[in-house]
Amino acid sequence: MYNFTCLKVEKLPNCEFVFHVQLNRPTKLNAMNMVFWDEIGKCFEQLSKDPDCRTIVLSGAGKAFSVGLDLKENDVVNGLNDAGADDFARKAFLLGRKIRQMQQCFTNINECPKPVIVVMHGYCLGGGVDLITACDIRIATKETQFSIKEVDVGIVADVGTLNRINKVCGNDSWIREVALTGRNFGAEEAYHNHLISRVCSTKEEALNEALKMAESIALKSPIAVQGTKINLNYSRDHSIQDSLNFVATWNQSQLFSEDVPKSAMATLMKSPFPEFSKL
Repeated sequence: MYNFTCLKVEKLPNCEFVFHVQLNRPTKLNAMNMVFWDEIGKCFEQLSKDPDCRTIVLSGAGKAFSVGLDLKENDVVNGLNDAGADDFARKAFLLGRKIRQMQQCFTNINECPKPVIVVMHGYCLGGGVDLITACDIRIATKETQFSIKEVDVGIVADVGTLNRINKVCGNDSWIREVALTGRNFGAEEAYHNHLISRVCSTKEEALNEALKMAESIALKSPIAVQGTKINLNYSRDHSIQDSLNFVATWNQSQLFSEDVPKSAMATLMKSPFPEFSKL
């Protein structure tokens, strides 16, 4: 089910309901070619429906999380040249379609109802930032270098960063500074400006923190956890009143779940959560 070329997906045997997804082009510093784009979209579409998956940890194999778009395998432009469309307007239509397909690949991460905890180390550049802004919780090692790099290669970041980062970080001046200059910034600066929530000394420590958090979330009611993510996403994109109406409609059915009395009893008794049914 999870047989990919550019990704490694495994269900952790000691962390029930937790899946670990790794970007797996370590010799290319996890640069993103078109095979990667296709696979990352399919991977999270499948995980969103997998009843054995309740939380996901996302990381990068090798020396870096990701250096972004693979400029040596610029398949987008090459593909347009091979598509048989000589007319400029028709090429523009094809390119727009391809950009939207790539956007959807990362939107699948954002729309996956299972919480996604991403761990960054080494470099998180360009498309790497697009990717992490689609995740729920971001943890980085202290040496991680970030950059919204697209302006340095003459393009506008078009698969999520400019559209999501202002929902993640509250400092508009800082966002514009790093997006317009393309400069590198470190983990402490990313933490200070709320792009990430934790800074760890090593990749091993960061992964351990992420897996511990993922396991803690996976032990809770999947009805409550997935409903919380869905409502947080809705609230981010709508007015307060619309969000209140949405959660009221949501809970008028979800409060009848068997998970509610089970969770309440465990909390009151200060006992471990019971085993919840798969969702």
